[in-house]
Amino acid sequence: MSKGDNESGASVLSRRERLRAEASREIQAIALRQMADAGPGAISLRGIAREMGMTPRAIYSYFPTRDDLITTLISGIATSLADALETATNAVPETDPGGRLVAWGQALREWALAHPQRFRLFYGHPIPGYQPPEDGPVDRTARRVCRELTRLVAAAWLDAQHRQPQETSWSDLHPDYVAKIRKDLPDVPPAAAALALRVWGRMHGLVALEIDGHIHPVARNPAALHHAEMLDLVRSLGLA
Repeated sequence: MSKGDNESGASVLSRRERLRAEASREIQAIALRQMADAGPGAISLRGIAREMGMTPRAIYSYFPTRDDLITTLISGIATSLADALETATNAVPETDPGGRLVAWGQALREWALAHPQRFRLFYGHPIPGYQPPEDGPVDRTARRVCRELTRLVAAAWLDAQHRQPQETSWSDLHPDYVAKIRKDLPDVPPAAAALALRVWGRMHGLVALEIDGHIHPVARNPAALHHAEMLDLVRSLGLA
């Protein structure tokens, strides 16, 4: 039996591997703090190395470039979000599409409030000079989030379709989005795919305003406001 295996056959990390994993997590934690303190453009491998007492050469053995670090950060953030959303919706029976959509929206808000900097990094705070790898881990996980929300809306389409504009065609949507949806969910019509985008906008809008501090000056109970919006959303789809 190798040193990396225990008696049951399960893989066991060596001390060197554990220390490397801990250092990688610390690097990512400091990068998130840099971003929280001074914005996304403040992420600096050299600054992280100084804080950790490492040489720049040593830190580059973990992340050869700043883009590699940012890609790892966003990929982990997106996976955490996708897991939280799917766990929430899977707790609601598939026979209750309205309840599953409300659960999705609620989980999005709760995750964002627990991880505001991660939410900002994943949604709409561009990092100067960062170029994500094409079809890399960030794109794949974002696609997972988009696919699952579209699947939820598609499950509600039988009730919702009579309340929606029917003139939508695939040409009205971005070719990349169309290609991904038609590959992952070939039975979804273009009007349902467009509806999924509008549902996402309503779910995301109040959350983004709250995270950026715009809701608290005008609403005493943002949670109740968001919940009312989710209920109105599902009613607008003809769901209970």
